[in-house]
Amino acid sequence: MIDRLKPLQWVGSSKKDLLVMPDKVVDVFGFALHLAQAGKKHDQAKPLKGFGGTGVLEVVEDHLGDTYRAVYTVKIAEVVYVLHCFQKKSKHGIETPKRDMDLIRERLKIALAHAKGE
Repeated sequence: MIDRLKPLQWVGSSKKDLLVMPDKVVDVFGFALHLAQAGKKHDQAKPLKGFGGTGVLEVVEDHLGDTYRAVYTVKIAEVVYVLHCFQKKSKHGIETPKRDMDLIRERLKIALAHAKGE
């Protein structure tokens, strides 16, 4: 029996942003998203702080001294929504910058509205 994969839904510029990242990073994030579509979780996927029980996950990958992040949610309908893919620019701390957190929150609202058919 073949397991059905949940469809991927890219929110905003997330797919375009992913595709300009280094190939190694794209491979890691692509595999993590594939696992999410299959109902599994990548070893590097962790809940993103600040989203409570909404099931927003983040995968972090370092490459040549730079840090990249992909943020997605699997808790809306039967779809994996990719909310944001970005290179972390801030050099102090591991905290996600406020600008990126605001964008993730806005895109989560878009994903929720999409799932409701709005």
